[in-house]
Amino acid sequence: MALLRSLRRCSQLPFKSFLSDEVPPMGIYETLYAFKDSFGRFMGEQGTHPWSQGFPLTTPLTKFGGPELPSSVEVTWEDRFYPKAWGHPLLRQTIADYYNEHYGSQLAPENIMIFAGGRPGIHAILAFLNKHVQVRISNTEWPAYLDIMTAAGTDWTVVPCTRENGFHPPNAAYFDRSNLNAKTHLMPIISNPGNPTGHTRFGPELEELVEIAEQPKNGILLDEAYEMFHSPAVSAIQYVKDLDRSNVFLLGACTKGLQCPGIRIGWVIASRQNIETMQNFSSFGMGGVSHPSQLYAVKLFEPDRARKARAAVEQHYNWQRQRYGEAFEKMGLKVHTGNGGFYHWLELPEGLNCIELNRRLFKRGAAILEGPGCDMARPHAKDPDYVSPYISFFRFSFGPLLPETFESDIQIMREVLEEYKRDVGA
Repeated sequence: MALLRSLRRCSQLPFKSFLSDEVPPMGIYETLYAFKDSFGRFMGEQGTHPWSQGFPLTTPLTKFGGPELPSSVEVTWEDRFYPKAWGHPLLRQTIADYYNEHYGSQLAPENIMIFAGGRPGIHAILAFLNKHVQVRISNTEWPAYLDIMTAAGTDWTVVPCTRENGFHPPNAAYFDRSNLNAKTHLMPIISNPGNPTGHTRFGPELEELVEIAEQPKNGILLDEAYEMFHSPAVSAIQYVKDLDRSNVFLLGACTKGLQCPGIRIGWVIASRQNIETMQNFSSFGMGGVSHPSQLYAVKLFEPDRARKARAAVEQHYNWQRQRYGEAFEKMGLKVHTGNGGFYHWLELPEGLNCIELNRRLFKRGAAILEGPGCDMARPHAKDPDYVSPYISFFRFSFGPLLPETFESDIQIMREVLEEYKRDVGA
């Protein structure tokens, strides 16, 4: 009876989870939750304007000759077996062939590891990064990097990303060894083309970056999710001299250029030794990746289809980037965007901030990604005392927008912006 009384008393105590409560959602999800609370519907539903969303159109880009997307994939009895920890042999070979055709590389399947999207690949690299390796990352980058680095216990410092350097830090800034001890090695994380800025390293600049990254005590993680969203498509693999003796990690995915975020297929290209470490992790931490998804990805890479997709994605998003950029400039926004990706990096007129802009956009069924969400120097747990240098900036995504919504998109943004300026006397 005494034991029962004790158990009853314990059941009345507040519940305390065994799991950490320091796991906030990625910044964009906070925007989505706030939007739902304000507008009463989920972003992406009919009647909403998904300017905050980082996904492409998942329908053929017919205006520019884009190919159809596969409607099905055959699954045999063998495909219901456990997948291989490192990825389906057919997909690994297919990806190697793709890079070798388009970038003149000599990749082998053993240099490729398949993941369930890009994020697990990034997390796997950072989770097993040696303690003497310090990450360098631009002050302005994709929000999830901050979450992943925090979860993995990564040691990182930020590289200034400002109006003064055109939101495009120079290569040398990522490898500056001032005030470092001899044992510290450096590994920049760079999205290329950049998210959220669209700035892209290509040609001699990218070649120089890879050359520095292959030097002793250096490495790099280049996130090439937006590879096709540039003229021409861009990958650092064409400049890597000796992949198997480097700590160069290149990340790709079916999410953006191949227009299939829902199949959750990504990959990491790296030295055979680094791939072996990640496949060992997969053997106990992932269990491999869905066979049907991998086989669907093989269809996306069919050579003639991939050529058409590359051309259509480049042309469609160049067109969208240009016309949205011109319209934003006309309404008084400063456009700091590079020439890649499917985002615009925009600055509000003096006296306005992105948080209040978003609150007003919610009422019209629209939302943007607020600049502080892309701030790699901010506290991971929200600190009301921290003031981000990007409070007047925001990311606008034209990735999922249909061509026919252009006029209504611009009208909503113009009306909300003009009303905001009137209300504050800006």
